[in-house]
Amino acid sequence: MNQQQKSKLGGRRAFMKNGTLILSAAAAAPATLLAADKPADKPAGVRVALVTDLHYADKPPGGSRHYRKTLGKLDEAAKQFEQEQPQMLVELGDLIDAADSVETESRYLQTINRPFSAICKDRHYVLGNHCVDTLKKEEFLGAVEQPKSYYSFDRGGFHFIVLDSCFRSDGQPYQRKNFKWTDANIPAAELEWLAADLKSNDKPTIVFAHQRLDVSNHHGVKNNAAVRQIFEDSGKVLAVFQGHSHRNELKEIGGIHYCTLVAMVEGGEQATNAYTLLDVQPDSTLKITGFRNQNSYLWEPQA
Repeated sequence: MNQQQKSKLGGRRAFMKNGTLILSAAAAAPATLLAADKPADKPAGVRVALVTDLHYADKPPGGSRHYRKTLGKLDEAAKQFEQEQPQMLVELGDLIDAADSVETESRYLQTINRPFSAICKDRHYVLGNHCVDTLKKEEFLGAVEQPKSYYSFDRGGFHFIVLDSCFRSDGQPYQRKNFKWTDANIPAAELEWLAADLKSNDKPTIVFAHQRLDVSNHHGVKNNAAVRQIFEDSGKVLAVFQGHSHRNELKEIGGIHYCTLVAMVEGGEQATNAYTLLDVQPDSTLKITGFRNQNSYLWEPQA
């Protein structure tokens, strides 16, 4: 990273901490008390609940994926989030698993979205490849009452971007089993929108995605180098949170944190659950508290 990039990004650096240690600290001083530690006249930042790859389906397990168990795991996460009081809830894609018919896939979505939507009024859905395996995008979005598949919004002095990589290389959207899951792309129109959105925004920015923007393997968006270049040119993106590959992974590219979160669907026991609380603090410190199998991190701006 050159000096200009360091200047743009405020010299941010990452501090990784073991998930257990963070959680032990949280147990001693609950995250709900963090805002109380701040003077009353200062902003409290933004608290975001994050989940990914729930893959809910009413069908037997497939390998390590226990589709029906997701309901119980989500219930556990909901109880934790109720204590922590996040301002918003984001799921990073693959809320449901694939089905052979529109009727069945719609039923999966209705079943899982009922408890999911009860967690928080301010919620956001990132489209995953399984979300639109049989359903069209407009069908999925209509069912969850979200107008667009990619968009941006502001909360608490920060800018947030939701991306949609469920497009084929020829620009056609995923739907009705018309795609290969390894052919994920952000089309030209969305790239143009992204660049313009970041240019018009003057706030530190966090991005939510499903397919990965930091790898060139089959879990990665094919044109993710172009996406990263837009991020880096803006000098505003703090971090990208993504799912899709079902495991903990963290990369820093061009001064930006790319954090891959663990799938909730993996494993048949509650102990294999995974969900996350993100605290975006006023000075752009990002505290990621992972529960169960999710790692925790602390990223602080350099003094």
